[in-house]
Amino acid sequence: MDIQAMWIKVEPIMMAFGFKVVGAVIAYLVGRWLIGFATGLLQKLLERQKVEPTVTRYFGSFVTVALNIVLVIAILGYFGVETTSFAALIAAIGIAIGSAWAGLLSNFAAGVFILILRPFKVSDYIEGGGIEGTVMEIGLFGTVINTPDNVRTMVGNAKIMGGNIKNFTANPYRRVDLVAQLDGSADHNKAIAMLREAVAKVPNVIAEPAPDVHVLQFTEFGPVLCVRPYCNNAHYWQVYFDTNNAIKDTLGAGGFPPAERHLAVRNK
Repeated sequence: MDIQAMWIKVEPIMMAFGFKVVGAVIAYLVGRWLIGFATGLLQKLLERQKVEPTVTRYFGSFVTVALNIVLVIAILGYFGVETTSFAALIAAIGIAIGSAWAGLLSNFAAGVFILILRPFKVSDYIEGGGIEGTVMEIGLFGTVINTPDNVRTMVGNAKIMGGNIKNFTANPYRRVDLVAQLDGSADHNKAIAMLREAVAKVPNVIAEPAPDVHVLQFTEFGPVLCVRPYCNNAHYWQVYFDTNNAIKDTLGAGGFPPAERHLAVRNK
């Protein structure tokens, strides 16, 4: 076997392959640099838009992985490897994962929108997904809420975003809704004046807007007064209970009789 003749035949092939390897290495290094540059640019853009850091990191990781896959497939195609099957395999894997994790992915998508739109933040008192309480943590898949009875509850983000969200902390004050039942024989104007004065003195009730005390409706017992002071959300329950006590004490001190049902019996 003539080794020299064989080498003459193999040499061009080896040199072409070597150039391809060098070209692939250069393409990989340049591609990696471009991916890092694009990812950094995207993260800076999101940071300027004041997007939640968790979302920024996620998009950066997602773009990095996706572009790296594209880069590897492109390099394989450069070497003449059939890449159609790789693309089909990746698409099939994506569909399978999407079908298996449909609920999880919907929670994830909703979590991204919560972090971007910011309908509430940690420490806000909200009602969402049928749960009311203080937000302790906002995750990409679920939101952790401490309910008033001190039960830590995780609610799926999709459930929160799929319904109405009440944020009780967003505004500087909120209204406490209470009622006072009067007897039919009571002087409701006198009761209204006394309750307005008494409720205004309840600790943490704000002066403006002033407490509302009006006739709300009438029952078989007599008129029903709405008693509505305003306070900061942090003082809601204290004002709620103290106002109830003020209603009881004020009506008792004013000599208002307890509400009774009055029936008139007539003989025909």
